[in-house]
Amino acid sequence: MDMALIITPFAAALIAALLPSNRWRPWLTPAAGLVHFILALRAVFGTAPRTGGEWVGFDPAGKLVLLLVSTLFMVTSISLIGYLKSHPRRANRVFVACMLCTLGSMTMVAWSRHLGLMWVAIEATALCTAPLIYFNKTTRSIEATWKYLLIGFVGIALALLGTFFLAYSMLHAELKASLVMDDLLRAAPHLSKPWLHVAFVLMLVGYGTKMGLAPMHTWKPDAYGAAPGAVGTLLSGGVTGCAFLCLLRIYQICCAADEFAFVSPMLVFMGLFSMAVAGVFMVGQQDYKRMLAYSSVEHMGILVLGLGFGPAALFGTLLHLFSNGLTKGVLFLSAASINRAYDSTRIDVAHGVLRRLPVSGGLFLAGFLAITGSPPFGPFISEFSILNAGFGTGHFVAGGLFLFFLLVVFIGMGSTVLPMLQGREAEPAAPSMHRDSFWTVAPPLVLLGAVLMIGLWIPVPLNDLLHSAVEFLEVQP
Repeated sequence: MDMALIITPFAAALIAALLPSNRWRPWLTPAAGLVHFILALRAVFGTAPRTGGEWVGFDPAGKLVLLLVSTLFMVTSISLIGYLKSHPRRANRVFVACMLCTLGSMTMVAWSRHLGLMWVAIEATALCTAPLIYFNKTTRSIEATWKYLLIGFVGIALALLGTFFLAYSMLHAELKASLVMDDLLRAAPHLSKPWLHVAFVLMLVGYGTKMGLAPMHTWKPDAYGAAPGAVGTLLSGGVTGCAFLCLLRIYQICCAADEFAFVSPMLVFMGLFSMAVAGVFMVGQQDYKRMLAYSSVEHMGILVLGLGFGPAALFGTLLHLFSNGLTKGVLFLSAASINRAYDSTRIDVAHGVLRRLPVSGGLFLAGFLAITGSPPFGPFISEFSILNAGFGTGHFVAGGLFLFFLLVVFIGMGSTVLPMLQGREAEPAAPSMHRDSFWTVAPPLVLLGAVLMIGLWIPVPLNDLLHSAVEFLEVQP
């Protein structure tokens, strides 16, 4: 059954590459997405135990990321039908095939229990998503694609070097080298500490680059600004979630080696620094898609900060991974509709959105409130849990800065979102016949409903999965 999760998207990608019809090819994405989602639910909430010592297998942390990735893809793929329908003269063979390959690669990251295989899978996501960023074939998109690839390749190279050092930490301790997670966790107390420290730093920088942590975030504003809304959703919720899972792996190993005291200060610093950088660039931001990119930088910082606060914040951190991913889908998909209506991502052009696109504008406003931690949405619960854990573990300064940066981000985003949504349309209004439709409204509405539900009541299966992931990551040395 697990193998079917990998085969389904890649088989659909092959069919997309061979299918001659530009009109019918986009329908492969929701079809494959639905099959993948059903299989993912069976894998995530099934009762089959995972055996130890394997290269692949869905542990609780991997299941959470798989559920997030599959949900985002299934909902996002529906919006692709309308998006590609509005571009009938543009060939979509490569686009559809790469979307499906991205789903397969992200699934492989969640499935991997071998750090080498995991590295190959996360690198495959970069290769699959690059053509998606370039889809509009503008000067802006090609520049963003090259920046995404070059910076990402540097980061992933550092992560590979860190993986080698991690293996050498076993050899240096006169143990049999292995990159299988079960072997590493068993051997963690005996690993060479200096080599383990270097491995963690390199992997933090490397996978932090894929997440978009500051100061390795410079690819994000360009890539998110140039990519179609569906691609931005997968990048901000799916690919970054997979990169965070990679970081969770080395974090778990360090905790098992009783090295939390070494990793915690770095994680807290990187988290707060990312939030600070995001806040600075959000204040006065005139481009709403770049604003969403900096919002992603902020929330990757929150995830890392939660890890730095320790086991007490793990539940809130994992919940934030899930709720943030869904909320980003609301924002990017509604932003894509606004972009099509105004043919611009600048707020001085996209003005009076609630008048022209009342539903998409309303969804964008609700997404703004959710992503800035306003109740009763999911991110409020997760951020409050992280903050409570921070104060509970004695991180009073970090907790205070956390609150301050949340306020800065709220003000910065509000100064961009509210002017573009309110008031009358700018004159002359951008010529466009685009209006709200099922394809542009239904997907973000579904995601918003899920974010609201998580804020009011976490479904029992999801709650159990989160607690299972917390218990799984709390490895004692």
